[in-house]
Amino acid sequence: MRLFTLLAGSLLAVGFLQGMTASSALAASRYREFPVPPYSTPVAITAGPEGDLWFTEVSSNMIGRMTTGGAVTGEFSIPTKDSSPFGIVTGPDGNLWFTEWYRNKIGRITPAGHITEYPLDSGLRFPNGITAGPDGNIWFAEGGYDQGVGPGIGRISPAGVITQFGVPASSRPTDIAAGPDGNLWFTDGGANQIVRMSPAGFVTGEFSIPTAVATPEGITSGSDGDLWFAEFDGNKIGRITTAGAITEFPVLTVNGRPQRISAGYDGNIWFTESIGKLGRITPDGTMCESAARLGTDLNQITAGPDGNIWFTESIGDAIGERRVGSL
Repeated sequence: MRLFTLLAGSLLAVGFLQGMTASSALAASRYREFPVPPYSTPVAITAGPEGDLWFTEVSSNMIGRMTTGGAVTGEFSIPTKDSSPFGIVTGPDGNLWFTEWYRNKIGRITPAGHITEYPLDSGLRFPNGITAGPDGNIWFAEGGYDQGVGPGIGRISPAGVITQFGVPASSRPTDIAAGPDGNLWFTDGGANQIVRMSPAGFVTGEFSIPTAVATPEGITSGSDGDLWFAEFDGNKIGRITTAGAITEFPVLTVNGRPQRISAGYDGNIWFTESIGKLGRITPDGTMCESAARLGTDLNQITAGPDGNIWFTESIGDAIGERRVGSL
């Protein structure tokens, strides 16, 4: 898994921000960039319930909070050491929920910074992507690489009650999103599929991606009533209807390696490329992209409370903002 690459890359990148030349700085008309503490390795980011951004810090084992002005106003230590917090989402209860990838737990943090942890069952399920479900619960993907523990999809209620659902042993769930049809949809890198699951936990559709070894990662619901996903190794953006029909759109940059994806308030779909570019695709498939900072490994992405697009720079220890408009 690339998590370990990110950890190593963050150590090598300390001081990178300070060493940038004026010519390599982000264009002020398009981007703003805000450093976070060194060695933190921000990965996931989401819009919080009170107008701030919240993000996971894998290396420093914290949850961070940032204003839309770029000020880090809080870093909250996770009680379990070396938990590797990965995904994060705002829940219907007004709290933030996050996955602890390496310590087999789901965490909840209040807007005031109080953290509660909920352990999964025995073994390491490696919870990854997380989303607010259509049923008022929180849902998360489980990679399940540990011996004796298969992959799965988990559900946790606002009260902390956990239910886990098995998926085929060949699966490798990475990210999950609530669909416009009232179901859960997740990317399956092991079987090279997009999978549909009912809120009752039944798999109701497995849809093969036309490109072999596409390695689907992020997934999101679009304003067009379809779901969109990023193909890391396929170097494409995919669209799937709720009936399961898939269309693929090649990324403009060769080996751009799109990772995560989010619907913007402008009605378009935005995605990160690990080489340091940000892409946008319209509902009709028109794509464009621009460089944020090459070599930084843009990771997860979200529509911010200010209407703009926010993303993490895992190598480089920064949070970026892209003003919505022409790319």
